[in-house]
Amino acid sequence: MKKSYKINVDCANCANIIEEKINKIDGIESASINFMLQKLNIKFKDDINPDEILNQIETESKRVEPDFSIENK
Repeated sequence: MKKSYKINVDCANCANIIEEKINKIDGIESASINFMLQKLNIKFKDDINPDEILNQIETESKRVEPDFSIENK
């Protein structure tokens, strides 16, 4: 399942680091951040409920950039 989320991230370098961290989370097949569009695209593994992982994504991302947020979760 693929989903897109509007995000708030202030730094392009931080966005790259966050993308790497998200790709290491169990249940994520692939993830990419478009810094210019402030968009997070995620392909979840088939047996995963995205809502269960979004809090983990946000927690990991805030370790890199405290102001990170997912706006339409």
